[in-house]
Amino acid sequence: MKTLLGTEALLAIIVNLIFIILTWWALTAIKWESIMKKGHVPQIRLFMVLLTITISSSVSSFFLNYLQYAKDLTFLLK
Repeated sequence: MKTLLGTEALLAIIVNLIFIILTWWALTAIKWESIMKKGHVPQIRLFMVLLTITISSSVSSFFLNYLQYAKDLTFLLK
């Protein structure tokens, strides 16, 4: 039982990190300087970090919930 919880925790950490990296990579493609005020680089970077955390958290929660639901479908067949 403890091994199963540890494996799920490790999977959750890896999935969260992967989606953080993917979200940051996607957000760097946007020209934030043309959208926001010029000369406010620290604020833009902070906004990007907060937006990355928000988006990646939401997407990884969806992905992990989907995996859990798929795993729980086996109880329907028993």
